[in-house]
Amino acid sequence: MHQEAVVLMHRTSAARASGNWEFDPPAVLERAGVRAGKWFVLGADGSYDVHLNRFGRELDSWGVRSDNGHEGYMRDVMLYCRFLHESRGGKSIWETDSDDLKAYKAVRLRMEGPDTVSASTWRRSIAALDKWVQWSLYEGLLTREPFRYVDKTVMTPQGLKRVRVNAEYDVDDDEEPLRIVQFVDYLLWRNVGLRGELPDGRPDPTWRGRHGERNALFADSLVYTGMRLGEGASLLTTELPPVAGSRVRGDVHLSSAVTKRHKARTVYANLRTLRSWHQYLAIERDAVVQRAQARGYFAKVEDFVPVRRAGRHALTAAGNNRAWSYSKIGVESRRKLFRVDAAGRPQEPLALWLGEDGQPLKPSTWQSAFRRANERCASFGIDLMVTPHVLRHVFAVQMLGLMLRQTIRALGQSEDRHFTRAELKRLLFGSPMRKLAKLLGHAQEPTVYIYLDLLDEFQEIVLSALAEWDAQVAALEAVRVEAEAA
Repeated sequence: MHQEAVVLMHRTSAARASGNWEFDPPAVLERAGVRAGKWFVLGADGSYDVHLNRFGRELDSWGVRSDNGHEGYMRDVMLYCRFLHESRGGKSIWETDSDDLKAYKAVRLRMEGPDTVSASTWRRSIAALDKWVQWSLYEGLLTREPFRYVDKTVMTPQGLKRVRVNAEYDVDDDEEPLRIVQFVDYLLWRNVGLRGELPDGRPDPTWRGRHGERNALFADSLVYTGMRLGEGASLLTTELPPVAGSRVRGDVHLSSAVTKRHKARTVYANLRTLRSWHQYLAIERDAVVQRAQARGYFAKVEDFVPVRRAGRHALTAAGNNRAWSYSKIGVESRRKLFRVDAAGRPQEPLALWLGEDGQPLKPSTWQSAFRRANERCASFGIDLMVTPHVLRHVFAVQMLGLMLRQTIRALGQSEDRHFTRAELKRLLFGSPMRKLAKLLGHAQEPTVYIYLDLLDEFQEIVLSALAEWDAQVAALEAVRVEAEAA
């Protein structure tokens, strides 16, 4: 049977390379500067392009530091290489030119079919190829830019600026509208798609899904905090804020090792989500751990980091007395963190979200869960396509409205007053910040945003908005219960 040769992307794995070799695969990878889990591209004939894959390994030093970023850039480059091989006479990427890129744009954006991409996806592809061009010119592997670049005037925080952009970056179509679902629609999607309920709220007797409550809680975690998929998926049990205390804040510190562009930040969980996290931790997750221990799953784990003790911001590995800050522990390494007993045997992962086998769940598992939820909703005629990123939009719109209402109350205004767009902007970002910037001698208003961190009132607005959101959800659920009873 003939099999068409295609350009493919793979991931390094010392374990898969083990076998009856005359050399030590892990040692070879280490000498080559390649760590496990790195993506690489193979040509259609199985060849390994040394320079192209070195570009992938050096993305860290070129501003692409996250694991998702590495995968995205290498996948975009791989797809372009595949297009060149299949549609441009077997060209390599080192032979490409502007005509190739223009043809690729026509295929990816204009042709109908499942491979057609959105404008945002196309621009990400251009960013990856531009990064490859910059790196290749710096390394002397290209003598000139293979693509055409043009000057463009754009608005920046510092005013109008002229910048150089790839001529194929822009998309002729109008900007795609922000994809958003209403919060009440999200609740319907969650209950039907993830929890396995019927659209009218009754249990579905044919539902065979497992971990519905866990999956629903994960979705709630994103929609109530605004976390990205990778951030929420990499949470550790020790990072959860306490649910008891004189002042429950629900603050979750996302370390720079797991956030986009490595910028640490703090998000806040509402009381409902915070309590659900701890309930999941004490009941469902604990049951998974107990089963995994009884069946000897953890005893089979080989590649793990033994943890002696851990707090909210750092841990101490067994055999090492120095604290290891979470800001230094990336997504891949987090899945390897295991509490150990006195003999150094793994007892349970530190990762919050676990599968049936007790192992930490990967982001791809959540993407599959969302896809299945969309398909289930579609089977009931519910026209909702929800992704983890859509939930960030839900969070942003919901919180902006709640915080605006909190601000209006603080200013003594009536909530039912109609505000113009300009008035809303002034309420949210308004003239007090501009005046402060002038008083302090700062040219740009954003320079003084750091002082917001010193205002307890700012945090109070966030916490108060979360409390109001809790009340709204409780009211929605009360209406649902009444409808079911009727």
